[in-house]
Amino acid sequence: MNFALVLFLLLVATGVLWLIDRFVARKRRAPGSPSPWWVEYGASFFPVILIVFALRSFLVEPFKIPSGSMIPTLLVGDFILVNKWVYGIRVPVINKKIIDVEDPKRGDVMVFRYPADPSLDYIKRVVGLPGDKVEYLNKRLRINGEMVELAPQADYLHPDRLYYSPRFAEKLGDVNHSVLIERNTPAFVPHVLDFPYRENCTYTTAGVTCTVPEGHYFVMGDNRDASSDSRVWGFVPDENIVGRAFFIWFNFSDMKRIGGFH
Repeated sequence: MNFALVLFLLLVATGVLWLIDRFVARKRRAPGSPSPWWVEYGASFFPVILIVFALRSFLVEPFKIPSGSMIPTLLVGDFILVNKWVYGIRVPVINKKIIDVEDPKRGDVMVFRYPADPSLDYIKRVVGLPGDKVEYLNKRLRINGEMVELAPQADYLHPDRLYYSPRFAEKLGDVNHSVLIERNTPAFVPHVLDFPYRENCTYTTAGVTCTVPEGHYFVMGDNRDASSDSRVWGFVPDENIVGRAFFIWFNFSDMKRIGGFH
């Protein structure tokens, strides 16, 4: 369900009722007589829906993490906030950018509409910018020919499955973060989809090499071997961008997770 569209339709409906009540119905009612219930409730909800719609469309939007593709940065069940204006002001519902602010940077945790099904929202980390050559071969990342260094960290314990994954510190742009890379998972990319600019990518048993087209981004999950991302379904076009994730505001299972992240 497109929640933005539903909210917009509710805004229009309650706004019409508010206008009818303010400029038509009040003048026709006898002094002291109550408004019809459908007018009263509709008109009273309009200011609330207007505030929610404005905040959600132009400032921040809440999301819930549904999968483990961004472990260890984000866990299943994390409720996060997404900055909607940092990448530009967009027209609600159609997501058309009307004012530029700044472009995504390497290392940003970005929410976007899944290119293969724009009704779904995905979250991944920005790895490649327009024009970049991104190589992920034998589980090592290179950008424009330069190796992205990995520093070993303490293994990560998955609390729901009680097993450990090798964890490494990685730096993309100015962002330091952790990634999980399994030792025993094959390096090749399985189940590759057909996607726009598929010809920009070369797949081998060692992994994938892609040149990012203009107006697009290459994204990956921090849980490298458990993430369906640009390696599988291609590039994220600029018009699909929703915003940058920046804060965990709740997690039912672990209240200590509340706070900012990179």
